Amino acid sequence: MRIAVAGGTGLVGRYVVDALGRAGHEPVVLARACGVDLVSGAGLDDALVGVGAVIDVGNVTTTRKRPAVAYFTASTTRLLAAGRRAGVGHHVALSIVGVDRVDFGYYLGKRRQEELVLAAGTPSSVLRATQFHEFAGQVLDRARGPVAVVPRMTVQPVAASEVAEALVALAAGPAVGMAPELAGPQREELVDLARRVQWTRGGAGGRRQRLLAVRLPGAAGRAMAGGALLPTGPGPRGQQTFTEWLAAAEEPPAAA
Repeated sequence: MRIAVAGGTGLVGRYVVDALGRAGHEPVVLARACGVDLVSGAGLDDALVGVGAVIDVGNVTTTRKRPAVAYFTASTTRLLAAGRRAGVGHHVALSIVGVDRVDFGYYLGKRRQEELVLAAGTPSSVLRATQFHEFAGQVLDRARGPVAVVPRMTVQPVAASEVAEALVALAAGPAVGMAPELAGPQREELVDLARRVQWTRGGAGGRRQRLLAVRLPGAAGRAMAGGALLPTGPGPRGQQTFTEWLAAAEEPPAAA
């Protein structure tokens, strides 16, 4: 099947494209680098010709409500409309476990995306996944100065590659609406994961920022610290642990 990947050049998108190829599908990348703008809709109609399903893993780098809601509203609306014109038979969107329990800016954008997808009338599926193994490192990358502030939260991280495999399997089947939540195999404290990433990057003698675990302010911070981003029911669980992922990330590339 010809399957389009919105955000196919991003972290999860690259894994999705690879997984589609391995499964015998033809991936079509929807990204600015490929001449497609998800927000304006430029290039979408041409890119979706002959496409049977769309997997939306498009993203915006912000934690603020207004730009997050604006991005997901525009991109999702454009994708759904173009998909209807092209006769796309299945629209699959990636979301976040607990997004309906935490009133955080970015999550409000994802919540809006879910609403649009599930109310569109197009056969659709939404897969909520927990934070990726890369999340702790991304938090560190955003820190500046001698102290890195890490939100106090319990997470159940999952491998991005396993999320990609689940999205591909979902897209190839019938629409299910809200799919069972996908989470990693183990619960962890985010600050502990950040500390392990920091140690791996800097080595035993490397220079490292001091980590400060802080509960984010307000109801959103209380919810995150209280486990609101953890799955609440049964569902698929990833196999790769954070420890295994971190070890694999440390491995040197194979000689050419």
